[in-house]
Amino acid sequence: MFFYKTLLVYQKAFALNKQIYKLLKRSSAIPPYVKNQLGRSTMSVMLNIAEGYAKPGAKDKRNFLFIARASAFETEAIIEFLASEHDIESNEAQAYSEQLNEISKILFAMIKKLE
Repeated sequence: MFFYKTLLVYQKAFALNKQIYKLLKRSSAIPPYVKNQLGRSTMSVMLNIAEGYAKPGAKDKRNFLFIARASAFETEAIIEFLASEHDIESNEAQAYSEQLNEISKILFAMIKKLE
């Protein structure tokens, strides 16, 4: 098994990706360019965690975790915008936001631990 799969933050990012993927498949209200960006930013969180843990040094891991955290912020901004436009339900947006906040906090703690 690849080590990154054992990380709680990766598992949470993976689960969120599955939820966002289903949202993007079912939603016709979201314009294609926004769907593309939301899919890419959400996937970036998960993939940068995985890629960071393929790197041998703490500095490299830390850089990839920074990128993952920035992508979580980007995803949250898109979710907030979609909720403000009523393209997704506010309760659904709130649930995504809570998950992203938790992922962000875990990533921040991991980054600090690698310093």
